Amino acid sequence: MELSNQVVLRPRFRLELNEDPEKLLVAFKSAGKSSESFVTSRVDDHVFIRFPKEKQHFWSPQLHLEIYKIEDQPTVLKGLYGPSPTVWTLFMFLHFVVGSLFIGASIWVYTNIRLERPSTWPILALGTLFVLWFVLYLSGRLGRKAGKKEMQSLQQFMYEVLIPN
Repeated sequence: MELSNQVVLRPRFRLELNEDPEKLLVAFKSAGKSSESFVTSRVDDHVFIRFPKEKQHFWSPQLHLEIYKIEDQPTVLKGLYGPSPTVWTLFMFLHFVVGSLFIGASIWVYTNIRLERPSTWPILALGTLFVLWFVLYLSGRLGRKAGKKEMQSLQQFMYEVLIPN
């Protein structure tokens, strides 16, 4: 899997397979039971592959697979790499807070300019929030880079299950 320099913090992919979806779902579940390096869980047509708790760090990725079939078409496997849902929720919450405060600071700057009041503090707050947003973005990119080898091992495990020797 090639990781580009696009603004993508959660890489996605899609595969078309000729296997029955239920057969693939059962294969992932049984592979997870026999593997010491990965933990798999299944909910309906979704499979989650992650590392055991003792091998995880803050930026450890997980692989979310959705496997389904529509009538006579091939089976579709959609994959999404990302941090744990807890980390992702925290990350998005922080982006939302910084974005909301940025809008508030922009209104504050505009109001002070229109009322011909000094705008030093509002502009300073706006700049600080912009820098904070940039730090959040960089931490996401660094987190993805920290988990790159783990993403590759998740992908290798997925292909080993899909294409048994």
